[in-house]
Amino acid sequence: MNRREDFKRFIVFCLASLVVIAQTAVFAYIWYDYYRGLIFEPFWRKGNWVLIAIYGLINVLFSRLYGGLKVGYLKRIDVFYSLTLATICTNIVTYFQITLINRWFLRPWPMIEMTLIQFVIILVWIWGSRYIYSKLYQARKLLVIYGDRDPGDLISKMNSRRDKYDISGKVHISVGEKEIYRMMKEYDGVIIWDLPANIRNRYLKHCFAHSIRCYLSPKISDVILMGSERIHLFDTPLLVAKNMGLSIEQRAAKRLLDIIVSGIGIIVASPLMLIIALCVKFYDRGPVLYRQERLTEGGKPFKICKFRSMCVDSEKNGARLASKHDSRITPVGRVLRNLHLDELPQLFNVFMGDMSLVGPRPERQTLVREYCREIPEFYYRLKVKAGLTGYAQVYGKYNTTPYDKLKLDLFYIENYSFVLDLKLLMMTVKIFFQKEVSEGVNDNQTNALKDSVDPVKEFSEKEPVDPEEKE
Repeated sequence: MNRREDFKRFIVFCLASLVVIAQTAVFAYIWYDYYRGLIFEPFWRKGNWVLIAIYGLINVLFSRLYGGLKVGYLKRIDVFYSLTLATICTNIVTYFQITLINRWFLRPWPMIEMTLIQFVIILVWIWGSRYIYSKLYQARKLLVIYGDRDPGDLISKMNSRRDKYDISGKVHISVGEKEIYRMMKEYDGVIIWDLPANIRNRYLKHCFAHSIRCYLSPKISDVILMGSERIHLFDTPLLVAKNMGLSIEQRAAKRLLDIIVSGIGIIVASPLMLIIALCVKFYDRGPVLYRQERLTEGGKPFKICKFRSMCVDSEKNGARLASKHDSRITPVGRVLRNLHLDELPQLFNVFMGDMSLVGPRPERQTLVREYCREIPEFYYRLKVKAGLTGYAQVYGKYNTTPYDKLKLDLFYIENYSFVLDLKLLMMTVKIFFQKEVSEGVNDNQTNALKDSVDPVKEFSEKEPVDPEEKE
């Protein structure tokens, strides 16, 4: 099994290297054929090689950032989208790099033609690499081990990637551990789905002892542990979970980033915001901006500012999330929501300090109360400032359940770093045109809760019980 995994990694590395080398070779041709001869002081031989090597390095960095080199991991369309975005970013950075070398702008058309050729290379590479990968590695046969909570929602999600996962069996823990251990031998891996901690740990240790690939959904306590620090003062291993949110130096660095980026964003986006404001106003003569009270760090309320995307008095019958076919959304608003342009005025919220660029998305107080009745830990998201974008927005969807959204936001809080903020900001560009990210909840829902995946139905409102401690 280890040799198989090593060979698989080698194949993926070779396939990824192939597309990077091909794109770098196209740039090398454009450089030698056009730009090199126009520069006032042309490079000597090694200087040319260094510039080409830097291009390849930048291409790798952007491709890894957007996940474009993950052969067999992402869908074809996602790989194309990621590599296309990485190529555009690389070529823009390289063009300005050439401009600095020349000390003035050169014609960009060769770079544009190069980009189009690289798109063709990407398409051919995606088709060829996926064909090679699928021939060498079939979808993994997986066994789902579940308890009181039905795994139907998880299975339907994973079945959307039949090229990667083959969920060919499921078994309830009531059949007994010996029988389940025997069944494990017939599969390539197992999924431990939302079991009580003591039972889950036994299966997890068995998988570790027998080198069985294991997938499991982390509990909230697991996410908190992932952000803990190790203490090596004694010969007994210790973990410390400080649970205090961000440190003072982290808050200072985060605030500085917020001021600089939001300030530049307001200046650059001002013409676009003016055009959007006119479109919203001329459509139905209603107000341009929509202000609503939301909660930020520590449960502090503030007025969030957005371009109005719904008809006037859209919530006269009560607050609820937008649904997939919501009649309240105006034609102008639908375009704004699909491109996330309705969020632009929140740059002013960030600049004023009510929000941060990155953090859990702010919720309305009424929805927070609803979610907290079902998931008391939902208020953990309020340990940091609300954000314009966040971990749950990059890796989740608009209609991701509150329980899953909470875990994604806790991943961010417990693993915060300045570099992570920069990465999430750049990853946000990738989700602008992905429909599923802005897709609303089902038409019959007023919030994002789903009874079929509610992990805490037994909670008592008077004395909430942690679902992870429930045996």
